[in-house]
Amino acid sequence: MATVYILYSKSIDRYYIGSCLDLEQRVQEHVLNNKGFTARAQDWKIFFKIENLEYQQARRIEKHIKNMKSKTYLVNLKKYNEITQKLIQKYK
Repeated sequence: MATVYILYSKSIDRYYIGSCLDLEQRVQEHVLNNKGFTARAQDWKIFFKIENLEYQQARRIEKHIKNMKSKTYLVNLKKYNEITQKLIQKYK
């Protein structure tokens, strides 16, 4: 099963949105990465996640969240569970 995740780095005050099949391994790759966007910081922490999704569903939800281009939307995803539930239903 796949996971959509949002990472947050306090040191650069930025978010990263992704999806994967193994969240723990993927987060470690981001932290240890020395290239790409996540190389900008080493303090990435999981801010939010949606688990137990089909892989294609996770990719569609990831794309939707990225297209929103809004920190407020990311915070509201974490704050209001009904947004998450609507996304899961919409991209089923």
